[in-house]
Amino acid sequence: MFYEPAKGHGLPHDPSKAIVAPRPIGWISTLNRQGKINLAPYSFFNAFSTRPFIVWFSSEGEKDSASFAQETGEFVANLVSRELAEKMNRTAVDAPRGVSEFDYADLAMVPSRLVAPPRVAAAPAALECRVTEILRPRALDGSQTSAVVVAGEVVGVHIDDAYLKDGRFDIVRAGNVSRLGYMDYSSISDIFSMRRPRWGKD
Repeated sequence: MFYEPAKGHGLPHDPSKAIVAPRPIGWISTLNRQGKINLAPYSFFNAFSTRPFIVWFSSEGEKDSASFAQETGEFVANLVSRELAEKMNRTAVDAPRGVSEFDYADLAMVPSRLVAPPRVAAAPAALECRVTEILRPRALDGSQTSAVVVAGEVVGVHIDDAYLKDGRFDIVRAGNVSRLGYMDYSSISDIFSMRRPRWGKD
């Protein structure tokens, strides 16, 4: 089949998120100026670069994570392990502003070192970030979309030593969770390696 997204796909469910998958989940913790804490998962999340280390998350609409990050200029991206998947899903609840998703999902929080928002205590890894820019993408016709893209430079990295093996972060042990399409998720259970080819050396 072929379809133009602007004209519809004719399927019972939108395949777009299933096609662009798997997507790592950024479990974003933020804090507003009044000290209210928010924790929410974002499957529109990834890294831009390594030097400097910049990550981003995109909120479809002006949700708490984006507005809190804009207010204070900071956020933490917590890694979702397989063991934390169900609690992560609980934090996706449409709770009223000001309700702590940490409490709702029965999650312990611990202070970050360089930014004000706390991090998820049980997360195998967490990235402390300071906002570098906030983008509001436009459609082809120039109209502004509802998306709010928050980019941040990673200023601090926490790794639980239990997930370090031979100097590498053990992705399989952590079981990194990613979002697929529809209501589906995946967890890393095996990996394979390939070296990038070098011209003239293969």
